[in-house]
Amino acid sequence: MVVRLARLAPPLECVRLYDLEAGLDGFIAIHSTALGPGAGGCRLWSYPDMKQALGDAVRLAEGMSYKNALAGLPLGGAKAVLRKPEGEFDRVALFRAFGRAVENLGGLYVTAEDVGTSVEDMQEVASVSRHVAGLPAVAGRAGGDPSPWTAKGVFESMQVAAEFALARDLAGLTVAVQGTGNVGADLCRRLAEAGARLVIADVNPARRDRLRAVHGAEVVDVSEIASVDADIFAPCALGGALDRETVGKLKARLVCGAANNQLATPDVAALLMERGIAYAPDYVVNAGGIINVSAEYLGEDEEDVKFRVAEIAPRVGALLERAAREGRSPALVADEMAEEVIAGAQREAA
Repeated sequence: MVVRLARLAPPLECVRLYDLEAGLDGFIAIHSTALGPGAGGCRLWSYPDMKQALGDAVRLAEGMSYKNALAGLPLGGAKAVLRKPEGEFDRVALFRAFGRAVENLGGLYVTAEDVGTSVEDMQEVASVSRHVAGLPAVAGRAGGDPSPWTAKGVFESMQVAAEFALARDLAGLTVAVQGTGNVGADLCRRLAEAGARLVIADVNPARRDRLRAVHGAEVVDVSEIASVDADIFAPCALGGALDRETVGKLKARLVCGAANNQLATPDVAALLMERGIAYAPDYVVNAGGIINVSAEYLGEDEEDVKFRVAEIAPRVGALLERAAREGRSPALVADEMAEEVIAGAQREAA
């Protein structure tokens, strides 16, 4: 069953998803369609209540609008957030029910995998909806798991940001990585190959320990990762990693990671500046995944993806330089740049 809610605040729209039999319980939040259909992944998580799920969906959808705008994609911003059922559940039934809800929106929303979901889940969605990406790649076409592209963009952005903020390349630097899922693990591999020293933390001990065995990383508790003696802090788990308390403990002089919505509240951006900590805005550096999703949905090939992902790091460098020149937070500068793109599209459509 799909219930369309009243608009929360123009242009945001939320669709309540609920199918008791299939175990579907969540939201699709659509923040903007000025540049094209709202696009963003589907997150499956153990939310304690639906109020938190809704808040996450709304924040993530807005972030996708800004991310897609700055990446130069013909897509608006949206996100699906599903509450993971307790105990055993029929995953096929859940994602087919979700797919039917996506299809009922008639192309207003394009989905793909995100935290807690997989290529296999998106295949189930694709069995009932055309408006999905992140599927197995077809020869000559973009597609497949977008997480390696996300990790590539974050890694290359970190290289540029380290040169800017630390006047160093990554070799010999210590990077504290919070979260070692698909993107975090790939980022750790790239960092190790570049000669960086790794300190890692993850709520999943097996996942974390596997990386320790492969890369010789130091392992710390999740509660300690932000305060370790490191040059760079890379949040690669869920959002809200940077709050006032965490920033007060940071020893790193640069924050650059893959997680969405890293700033718990807007005022944290100013606090990072006050402490002299450079910040590479999350939705700018982690756009590689949605670039791959966009190319797949638009029928483009892998060369298109490579070209657009290669533009991420130079964009981050230009943004950091502009923010320093203007004496403002990179977070505010990035928001303004994205808002200008979206506003321009809205004026053209008017």
